[in-house]
Amino acid sequence: MRVLVAGATGAMGTELVPRLVDAGHEVFAMVRSESSRARASQLGAVPVVADALDRAQVEAAVRQTAPEVIVNQLTAIGHIDTRRFARSFAATDRLRTEGTDNLLAAARATGVRRFVAQSNGAFAYTRTGGPVKTEQDPLDRSPVAEMASMIAAVEHLEKAVLGATWVEGIVLRYGAFYGPGTSMAPGSQQLEMIRRRKFPIVGDGGGVWSFVHVADAAEATVAAVEKGGRGVYNIVDDDPAPVAEWLPELAAMLGAKKPLRVPRFVGRLAAGEAGVVLMTELRGASNAKAKRELGWHPKHPTWRRGLQVAS
Repeated sequence: MRVLVAGATGAMGTELVPRLVDAGHEVFAMVRSESSRARASQLGAVPVVADALDRAQVEAAVRQTAPEVIVNQLTAIGHIDTRRFARSFAATDRLRTEGTDNLLAAARATGVRRFVAQSNGAFAYTRTGGPVKTEQDPLDRSPVAEMASMIAAVEHLEKAVLGATWVEGIVLRYGAFYGPGTSMAPGSQQLEMIRRRKFPIVGDGGGVWSFVHVADAAEATVAAVEKGGRGVYNIVDDDPAPVAEWLPELAAMLGAKKPLRVPRFVGRLAAGEAGVVLMTELRGASNAKAKRELGWHPKHPTWRRGLQVAS
C-alpha cells in the first residue's frame, strides 16, 4: 500500500518507517523542513515537505503522494516538566488538534481509505475505578488543571478520527515509551535522575504505569495499517505496574540506591499537581484487544526485561 507518515523522523517514526518499507509498502514521509529530507530518505521513505499546521501545504503533500493510508505520528514532546505540564505539551496539543484536522481534511479531499493516529494511553485514562483500563473506559473527565489541555487535545484527536465516517479511523493509545530516541533511552535525563536519586516516589507510589518499547509500538502500528478496524487500541506491554514497584526496580537495574520517598505535599511543591497525579493516581491499560484483533504480541512483554536491556 501507499502509506504517508506524518511525523516520520521522531522516535516513533524512526522505528515505524523502516518496518513499513520492509513489509513491502511504498512509504512517503511528510517532514517539516528541507533539512529532514535526508533523514527521511535514510529511513527508506520518499520525503515530501509540508508544515502540518498549514492546511494548504498538507493538502498539497497528500495530493502529491496519493496515499491509501495516512499515519499521524505528529508530536513535539521534549523533556516533560511536570510543574509546567501544560507548557511541555503545548506544541503537541496543537499538532493533535490543528494538525490532525488538516490531515483529515486532506484525506477526505483525496479519498484516503484508512487513517491511523497516535493517541495517549499512558497519562489520559480516568483516575477512578480499577487499576487497569480497557478501550471502553473513558478518558479523565476531571483532570487537574495542568493536564487539562493535554487530555482535551487527545479527546479532540480521537473524536475527529473516529467521527470521520468517510475513512476507516484507527486510534492507537500508546503506553509510556522507552527505548531508542525516547525520554527513557540509555543516557537520557530521566534515567540519570533516577540514577542520581532525584526521582523520588511520591506518597504511596500507587499510580499505575503501562509501558511499551518503541519498537513494539511500531510493530503494532504496522499491524494497524495492514489490518486494523475502526476503533481504539491500547498499545502497551503485558505488565502494568505501580510506581512503587517499577521505580525501585529500575533504580536497581541502573545500579542506583533505592529512590527516596516523599509525602504528597512535598511532591506537589517539587513536581506540581501533575507530578503527584502521575505518581499516585494514574491508571494502566490492557492490551488484550490489540493482541486479539491485530495479532500483535510485544517482543518486550514486560518492562522488567525490556528496561533492563534499554538501560
